[in-house]
Amino acid sequence: MANFATHQIYHVIFLGCTLSLAHQAVSQELGDLGSQPTEKIEYSPYINDDFPNQVFFGDTHLHTAYSADAGLVGAILTPDDAYKFAKGEEITSSNGIPARLQQPLDWLVVTDHAENLGLPIALEEDSPALLENEWGRKISEIYAPRTDESRALSYDTWMQDALNIVTDPLAGTGFSEAMWPRVTAAAEQHNQPGAFTALIGYEWTSGPNGNNLHRNVIFRDGKALADQIIPFSAYDSEDPEALWDWLENYESLTGGQVLAIPHNGNLSNGLMFDDVTLSGEPIDRTYALRRQRWEPIYEITQIKGDGEAHPLLSPQDDFADYGTWDKGSFGPEPKTNDMLPKEYARSAWKRGMAYEDDFGVNPFKFGVVGSTDSHTGLSTAQESNFFGKVSLVEPSANPHRFEERITGRFTPDDPSDDLTHADGLAAGLAAVWARENTREGIWDALMRKEVFATTGTRMRVRVFAGFGFTEDDLTRSDFAKFGYANGVPMGGDLIADAQTRAPKLLVRALRDPNGANLDRVQIVKGWRTKTGDLHEQVFDVAWSDDRVVGDDNKLPLVGNTVDVETATYRNSIGSPFLEAFWEDRDFDPGQRAFYYVRVLEIPTPRWTTFDALMFGVDRPSHLKPWQQERAYSSPIWVTPK
Repeated sequence: MANFATHQIYHVIFLGCTLSLAHQAVSQELGDLGSQPTEKIEYSPYINDDFPNQVFFGDTHLHTAYSADAGLVGAILTPDDAYKFAKGEEITSSNGIPARLQQPLDWLVVTDHAENLGLPIALEEDSPALLENEWGRKISEIYAPRTDESRALSYDTWMQDALNIVTDPLAGTGFSEAMWPRVTAAAEQHNQPGAFTALIGYEWTSGPNGNNLHRNVIFRDGKALADQIIPFSAYDSEDPEALWDWLENYESLTGGQVLAIPHNGNLSNGLMFDDVTLSGEPIDRTYALRRQRWEPIYEITQIKGDGEAHPLLSPQDDFADYGTWDKGSFGPEPKTNDMLPKEYARSAWKRGMAYEDDFGVNPFKFGVVGSTDSHTGLSTAQESNFFGKVSLVEPSANPHRFEERITGRFTPDDPSDDLTHADGLAAGLAAVWARENTREGIWDALMRKEVFATTGTRMRVRVFAGFGFTEDDLTRSDFAKFGYANGVPMGGDLIADAQTRAPKLLVRALRDPNGANLDRVQIVKGWRTKTGDLHEQVFDVAWSDDRVVGDDNKLPLVGNTVDVETATYRNSIGSPFLEAFWEDRDFDPGQRAFYYVRVLEIPTPRWTTFDALMFGVDRPSHLKPWQQERAYSSPIWVTPK
């Protein structure tokens, strides 16, 4: 064997010399033609790879004691604590409970409310700025005893005044100017490029008549640029268009970059994806361009409900009724069914295509993430480790944990309007495809919509769409590289013409390494016909076990291994990995369409089931003791040429 190898080496050397001499001769003969460029081939095949190759899990929406509706109701954890917890450190919760994540987050945005940002901290510190005007002195006196009762009264006072005062009651005191740099400093301290990303952000808390139009504002930049402004708040304006003006001004002033992420359309009473602006004007091309520019992402799932679809809007979708919060908002106006199409993402995606046909721009062309909206300073989206919406309902046997009212406060005599903390989800997470765990890498993924949402699980989902894919491409060793070269990823666009073949999707899904097996992969299609009709259809494209689609064209349920009494499940059903090649055989190249992927896990215990076992309390009778966690990809849009 050695002699054979040596012979081959000498042969290669000889052949190389011969070819080299021949090359020199040819070069001399053609020298007068000029040098010909040649592509340099590197030994390492990955030198020129520039596509996203990693998934990073984070939370775009977390509150600490700097938010008035957190710090005045028991939260004492600061942004510093929140970042430490997200990075995997053990933290003692506001109620004295040791807390730690099973697996650290890769990135986090602390988004405390802009409205009187830092008020609870200032009250605790006896800030002189609070004594500079009448309202500040008023709330300081109420808070002064520092008892549970005085804190609760301070919160009630702030809430009542916040609803009735048109302008910031602390305006002119320098209060916001003093607090904002403390927020940015915490992010700067904990940002570790390549290891953990701390993005700077805050929440703009618009609630006209109690209807939720909240947006989380997220900066690509560091403290040096972010400190050149103070957050634009709902005291300045409740109109999203005014927020967009401010975002544009920030970029012009600083040269930085910023975006906004709306959330909880389900609590907007039809305002989130309305046909008119907040000022009552029909939305037009300018509005659509601006919304698409400043709001590329929507938070589709969180503690206060899931916003993908609604069973009344999607009656043929057996999995549409998940985390459904459809009772009222935070105001007195009752919820009616005609509001629903303007509250849920799938419906918005469909309606957006009609606007694109009307004036060439889709105002609702957004990708999706999940996040928590926790007000405890603890980003906990895991069922067995859920520290609740606010510190008042942290883990305990106290009935408040299940019974605390979230909606229905303005209709106390109508229990049909009630949603309680038990109805909340231990959700969710934002997953981004990026090359590096940095502010730039995470923010850029959000901006280009190459992101997906999960309800708390850390499953990995990848999808490509193109016109030339084949089923054999699923098994390629260079799956991702080929996908980018020959198609588009989640959040992308395909342009069809009359000769275009049908779109073909390649999908891969891998279970959470610490979680449950996968039940199925689904592709959800929405489209608009040439006559203007809007349609949707859900396709099962990959599934576990040996199930067969029935005569009713439905895939049987995967089964259920949940033991309710012990709050456990088994991965004896389902699959750790699913993949699919799917072609839209009903595709019409003259129609607008979108496609997104939904992946379901097998059933697992709900957080209320874990609590019942831990504290020896009864499970809420109106809720299932188990659920099916899921992931949603950002859509891929197909547009006629």
